[in-house]
Amino acid sequence: MQKIALFNHKGGVSKTTTVFNLGWMLAEQGKKVLIVDSDPQCNLTGMVLGFQGADELENFYETQGRNTLRSGLLPAFEAQPRSIEPVETVTVSARPGLHLLAGDLRLAELEVTLGIAQELSAAIQALQNLPGSLNFLIDATAESIDADYVLIDMSPGLGAINQNLVSISDYMILPTSPDIFSVMAIDSLARILPRWKMWADQASRMPVLRDAAYPFPEPRLKVLGTVIQKYRPRKGKAASAFQRWIDQIDSAAETRLRPALESADLLLPSAVYSDNGMGPGLNLALIADFNSLISRSQEHATPVFSLTESQLAAAGDVLDNFIASRDSFHADFSGLARRVDSLVEDSKV
Repeated sequence: MQKIALFNHKGGVSKTTTVFNLGWMLAEQGKKVLIVDSDPQCNLTGMVLGFQGADELENFYETQGRNTLRSGLLPAFEAQPRSIEPVETVTVSARPGLHLLAGDLRLAELEVTLGIAQELSAAIQALQNLPGSLNFLIDATAESIDADYVLIDMSPGLGAINQNLVSISDYMILPTSPDIFSVMAIDSLARILPRWKMWADQASRMPVLRDAAYPFPEPRLKVLGTVIQKYRPRKGKAASAFQRWIDQIDSAAETRLRPALESADLLLPSAVYSDNGMGPGLNLALIADFNSLISRSQEHATPVFSLTESQLAAAGDVLDNFIASRDSFHADFSGLARRVDSLVEDSKV
């Protein structure tokens, strides 16, 4: 089982959509996948369950509130006299093999406590079980459904929960969008990720965390690459205004992010990337804006590439255009899923 964090501390880069679509496609290709909603906004949970409003989400938590990421962590965070156990996942009925570990608005309440634990657990033994509890819960839940992959949807930000989730993951994908803020985020992550790696290395060697009931694992994180989404196509290519930012993202990844990650041992061997058709900018995929298909996707809780003709709800030339776009996105996400799976398999050799 491999954990992949999809992280960027910049918002609006389609992290949630990528987790949902990539998870669906990996399941379509025969993998068992657990998608984890660690964002207190719970957008992934709402997307998977097809919720249209706050009332539906409220009803879910009234009936299923004991089966969320937060509830699974409470034995550690509230020092309850019971062990962390796997959380009952939500099965995505329309896509066999895909499961959700639901998010929880109240997860944000644990952020401060986790931050204190990650800084002071060596001095305050009562906090020793907290840094490893997220890893223990996610692994136990993934193992309960025999998952091949875990995809973790994360909030934007640099708080303790995100630091922990990135540090316990086997791999990371960096979603971006073609704008100056994604370029700035890449420059920032070139500084942040090596610092997080250093912290995780130190944490895994601390006896108080290594010998805890929920041990903090030895870090194995490797960055798979970037995904650039939400560009506007023109004649099969990105429009010039978007291509300019795509080029700048690739350049920032090649000249600033990649050297920093290499120095921190956060990359796979260079040959693994090149053998999988990736350039020096470590780009995994370019995916265009979904445009009007996104509303159909949200309405039917289905990725754009799996919408049926009846779900597309159109006729004539409009339907033909929708089908062409749908099939193009299917090819895009199929290629992304196969590349991710191939990178992971090649990294084990």
